[in-house]
Amino acid sequence: MKRDFVLVTVSLIVWGVGEGAFIYFQPLYLEELGASPLVIGSILGAVGLAMTLFHIPAGFLSDRIGRRKLMWAAWGLGVITTGIMAAARSLAVFSIGIILYSVTVFVIAPLNSYITAARGKLSVEQVMTTNNAAFCMGGIAGPLIGGSLAEGLGIRSIYFFSFGCFVISSIIILFIKPQPTEVKLKNPAGDLLKNKRFISFLPVILMVYFALFFPQPLAPNFLKNQRFISLQTIGTLGAITNLGNVLINLLFGLLPPQAGLILGQLFVGIFAALVWRFTQMPILVMAYFLLGGYRATRSLLIAQVEKLVQPANLGLAYGVIETITGVALIAAPPIAGALYTKNPDSVFGFTLILIIPAILFTLLWRKFLWKPL
Repeated sequence: MKRDFVLVTVSLIVWGVGEGAFIYFQPLYLEELGASPLVIGSILGAVGLAMTLFHIPAGFLSDRIGRRKLMWAAWGLGVITTGIMAAARSLAVFSIGIILYSVTVFVIAPLNSYITAARGKLSVEQVMTTNNAAFCMGGIAGPLIGGSLAEGLGIRSIYFFSFGCFVISSIIILFIKPQPTEVKLKNPAGDLLKNKRFISFLPVILMVYFALFFPQPLAPNFLKNQRFISLQTIGTLGAITNLGNVLINLLFGLLPPQAGLILGQLFVGIFAALVWRFTQMPILVMAYFLLGGYRATRSLLIAQVEKLVQPANLGLAYGVIETITGVALIAAPPIAGALYTKNPDSVFGFTLILIIPAILFTLLWRKFLWKPL
């Protein structure tokens, strides 16, 4: 592996510890600050909106001014916004912190472009799944630490711990080297719009992401309020998910892409069914391990982009893909929140209804429209 790829990987592990510490407790802390399920869903929908707005500009700029500058900016913004969340004592200020933190996801397009170029002899599928696994490796320890802090010192204390992790991660990322920009195209956006292979991929991304993300935002609330699961146990389940993320990502990096894409969606469907119908801890552990199929599916979907576009358009293409996924992140939480308010169980039943056509659509696209360059 190249030096820069290793540095990015280590930085992501540390960042994964920090984000993993608080991410599973975010809905619970919003509830603690006075938010209802519908308000929680709306706030998380606003998070999705903030995430969506910056992907295309970031992807475009990464192809033009360089990927490292945007990566540094994202890491720095993450440190600042986590500090805001840690300092917040009201729902309004904390919500602002969440939304601003979500803006840091603009780094995904530059980051994916950077590691694609720095991958050495690895395939794109392997580099995507390896980096995702690295992030999730940190996320194994994060929820366990977060659960202990939440039980002993309150959920707010987690954000101070995460702030420290993000500072360390940011220091590591400062040592990566710049990469040359690709040859510029006269009209990169127009070139993508004429790319029928790439355009046909966008509805697949939207449908799959919406289905796989739908059961996740309010699952911690369901476990706590309907299943009476402790915060410490919820943190443990989060760690199990990240263990699943690591192992399933590494496994899917070795499988044919189509097999991984289908298995990942099936795994999330099984997660929804098990959380919906069972309360026994061993079964919940299995469910949260299989939830790792979500990130693994994401890695494989993103890896297909490099095969569909020219190198000079890669950052912009990654940005477009992340924007489409952002649409799913905007839409899913408010709808899930409305269903949860009426009947908490309905969120998981509806997920199973969504995943079936998502799998079928993926199979049809791979068979009839998949034509790599």
